[in-house]
Amino acid sequence: MELRVLNYFVAVAQEGNMTRAARKLLISQPALSRQIAELEAELGVKLFSRKSRHLALTPAGHYLLEQAQEILDLSAKTKRNLTKASFISGDLTIAAGESLGMQRVMNVVSAIIKEHPSVKIHLLSGDYSYAERKLDNGTVDFAVIIGNVPLANYASLTLPERDTWGILMPANDPLAQKAVIKPVDLQGRSLLNSQQAQKMHLFQNWLGNYYDSVNFIGSYNLNFNGTLMVKNHAALMLTLDKLADTSKDSGITFRKLQPELQQAIRVVWKHGVNLSPVAELFLKLLRESIFE
Repeated sequence: MELRVLNYFVAVAQEGNMTRAARKLLISQPALSRQIAELEAELGVKLFSRKSRHLALTPAGHYLLEQAQEILDLSAKTKRNLTKASFISGDLTIAAGESLGMQRVMNVVSAIIKEHPSVKIHLLSGDYSYAERKLDNGTVDFAVIIGNVPLANYASLTLPERDTWGILMPANDPLAQKAVIKPVDLQGRSLLNSQQAQKMHLFQNWLGNYYDSVNFIGSYNLNFNGTLMVKNHAALMLTLDKLADTSKDSGITFRKLQPELQQAIRVVWKHGVNLSPVAELFLKLLRESIFE
């Protein structure tokens, strides 16, 4: 598959119409139709199904669209970094979950863009599985990982900060009267759990014998929407400290767990990869911020 043809395919998928896509790409409609037909023949699958005047992606088409966008983004990023390697420029892409440790990372990123204004920063939010996929396919330079997850295939740098788990609740909830939350306090309560913590069975271990008496109503991967459910008194939320606004007027509050449950924060990158100049600079400044 040529990058040019992948670009044609993405344009058709986005427009849903061969004529509009051809106009956008500045080529003739018959030429574009021929390129898409040749791509389908090369892959041995149908990428589009015709619905009235609209071209809809088939399941194979949806898969190729996701992969094609990743490939084209990686190609563009590589070209920018290579053509401007004589000075600190190009793109720095970081995938991260929500964490207190991101402040240190953002301090380093801010210093880079102030000193090197041609650098472009891209921040992608997601949990560990999302960050791992982005690292593996090369579309991010670094990932910020929270928790004890397997990192054998990656190089890593542990940040001094540690994230602390607790319960986010309405400010007028009876548990808000407590200084800390113990497993026994959560009996019969409805909880929203972190997807990553759920996969790691983190709270199953912490709750112990009380696990079956807690009603886990669902999960979240980013904090904000879960916070809205807490404000609606729909559930309590297992989350990390300092991720939600718990000021006096917010209507919600946070209490740490007891026994305390903390998790390490690590910046990771792929083993054996030649980092771009801006990625090398980021790693150098991050190390200096930790060990200075």
